[in-house]
Amino acid sequence: MAINLTEADIKNFLKEPKQLDQEFRQKIRLRDKKGHKEQELDVTGANGNEFRLILRQSNYNPLDFSIILAYCHPKINQLFRLRRYNGKSHEHTNIIEANKFYNFHIHTATERYQELGVREDSYAEQSNRYSDFNSAITCMVADCGFKIPKNAQQNLFEEIEQ
Repeated sequence: MAINLTEADIKNFLKEPKQLDQEFRQKIRLRDKKGHKEQELDVTGANGNEFRLILRQSNYNPLDFSIILAYCHPKINQLFRLRRYNGKSHEHTNIIEANKFYNFHIHTATERYQELGVREDSYAEQSNRYSDFNSAITCMVADCGFKIPKNAQQNLFEEIEQ
């Protein structure tokens, strides 16, 4: 069973406040996988929705990374990728718009791409708001409704151990 969300659903999930706990920085410890390091953190939104933050970093290319925010549907074991912040490691093509670019880029889930039958977050826009793994995390936190504990806020900009 596939998850299909409307533009309004996607916008609401992105805006839903997501409180990070006091130790969220300590929980981000990338673990080795095949050719990359990865970490997943589960976060509950203010409306009770479950989200997963997925962090991936190549072992070989520092510009090859993905910072993903996914919605966890309560009735099925499938993630819906709401937003994905990618590094500058590959060319991206927006199929519908027929444009290509090679740059840092932010993927966003859309109804149009779901209807096309491709990945929900296949649409992307170039970005100059981040330039590496850590600044991409900061960008996502700012964009996607994350709330940071007051005493942890100063640590937000510290680098994550990779």
